Amino acid sequence: MTMQTLKIAVVVGSARKGSINRTYAGALEVLAGGGMDFDYLPVSELPLYNTDLEGDEPAVLAVLKQRIKQADGVLFVSPEHNRSVTALMKNTLDWLSRGQGGNAWAGKRAAVCGASPGARGADLSQMHLRQIAVCLGLEIMPQPEIYVQVKDTTFNEHGQFAQERDLTYQRRFLDRVAEWIAGGQP
Repeated sequence: MTMQTLKIAVVVGSARKGSINRTYAGALEVLAGGGMDFDYLPVSELPLYNTDLEGDEPAVLAVLKQRIKQADGVLFVSPEHNRSVTALMKNTLDWLSRGQGGNAWAGKRAAVCGASPGARGADLSQMHLRQIAVCLGLEIMPQPEIYVQVKDTTFNEHGQFAQERDLTYQRRFLDRVAEWIAGGQP
């Protein structure tokens, strides 16, 4: 990874207590060590998007936009709901692309990953998020695509990766994320 610590805005697409994807993001944070500073955005505080609310935007929106602006890049970590992004993820993408201060996503470099107990590891959610990102001006890291099938042996009792194979694979992913966000080419 780079010598500079990268500030990464993390959007977890699940607000569920005990979320697999929140655990996954935490395991990535531990693995990144001092190379990345993860800033978990409180996106579940946003109300359901409604243009009627744009005149009186929720206070958290300005805070979230500022934190994204200050970040070097974004990491989206999300499960899949009905073969698409979660409602929480879509709500976050919509709110942060509108209103005062404009589109917070425009020109930001980002990476996408997700975990699921299912064999496909949230792949369709990631594909849909990539489609949405195009119109928002997000620059999504093209490779590698990370689809984690979570099993009982994926994380240890401390929420960290339990298998050497997963450690190696996820370390390579984080190295690539750091390179991409620091300005590397695909």
